[in-house]
Amino acid sequence: MTTPSSYPIGMPGQPWGAAEVANWRSRQVKSRSYAVDVMTAIDALRDRFDVSEYGVLDYAEGKYPLLAIRSRGWRDDLPVLLVTGGVHGYETSGVEGALQFVRDHAGDYAGRANLLVLPCISPWAYERIQRWNPDAIDPNRNFREGSPAAESAALVNLLAPLVDKVLVHIDLHETTDSDESEFRPAVAARDGKEYEPGEIPDGFYLVDDTFNRQPEFQETIIEAVAKVTHIAPADEHHEIIGSPVVAHGVIEYDLKKLGLCAGITNARYVTTTEVYPDSPRATSRQCNEAQVAAVRAAFDYALAYPED
Repeated sequence: MTTPSSYPIGMPGQPWGAAEVANWRSRQVKSRSYAVDVMTAIDALRDRFDVSEYGVLDYAEGKYPLLAIRSRGWRDDLPVLLVTGGVHGYETSGVEGALQFVRDHAGDYAGRANLLVLPCISPWAYERIQRWNPDAIDPNRNFREGSPAAESAALVNLLAPLVDKVLVHIDLHETTDSDESEFRPAVAARDGKEYEPGEIPDGFYLVDDTFNRQPEFQETIIEAVAKVTHIAPADEHHEIIGSPVVAHGVIEYDLKKLGLCAGITNARYVTTTEVYPDSPRATSRQCNEAQVAAVRAAFDYALAYPED
């Protein structure tokens, strides 16, 4: 396992400067194509949905259009159902699950709600199977006004007119073995802090909002996903990734304070999914289907209980 002292960039105890960030960026290798994998899939949906560009990321490695998929015939009198995926580019099922939901199930909500799906928030990171953007910034700690992450700022601006109109927001993520082998050691090195090893849970779990708890909503999603893949158990401390388990497969964060994607709007119902793709008990197909099952359960519950 990587440790702070052996991490190949920077000096232990010293936060990175511009030189270290540049060194880190030079090591990131493009290994898949946003245009081929994501934009082509979105193009195939244009005959049924409205697709718009809500920003362009202009990086040295190229320009990346940010694309939003919307219900055709948007109605201001209907609630908004929001899906975000690919906030962390390496979390593949978040991107593929969002696209699969639109392709196979979005039509089920026609006339009942406005759908807004952002399948890949961080395309540069998607191509490099990375957590951060090119500036070594984690978008999922920076969803706020004046964000230093262009990916986050673009989404905040897009959602600003809808902040009080969104009924449910489900943000699709993964927890991977590389969180411990690479990404957590990297953030410790970047910030000049000591790396404290953690434990990767084997299974799916959810993150609720500490200040907007919706336990029945979360339970409904867990029950739906359990039909597709296994739910992560609590560890010996009754925690998952260092947070107390408040219900089977559910932990809580202060979403807005932490600048997390699921905290952008004032939606009544919010959750963050966490799929575990490295489990020997799950396939990539199951991971995608778990994301789709979570979205469908979240939307169906919210539409059944919009005023609870």
